[in-house]
Amino acid sequence: MSDQLTYRVDGMNCNHCVVAVSGEVGQVAGVTDVDVDLGTKLVRVSGAGLDDAAVVAAIDEAGYDAVPA
Repeated sequence: MSDQLTYRVDGMNCNHCVVAVSGEVGQVAGVTDVDVDLGTKLVRVSGAGLDDAAVVAAIDEAGYDAVPA
């Protein structure tokens, strides 16, 4: 069974933002897919046994603030 977490991440506005967030979040244990939508500013993370705090920390490491959506 796959878990899914969704975050609103303001401040993303270009492909570099997508690459930065996807790269950091993709390294979090259990993550199998990261979908970044610049239009809605949403980041959807799929995987098994996802750790909310670890995903938020990864988005922070990429330089952005995440809030649950």
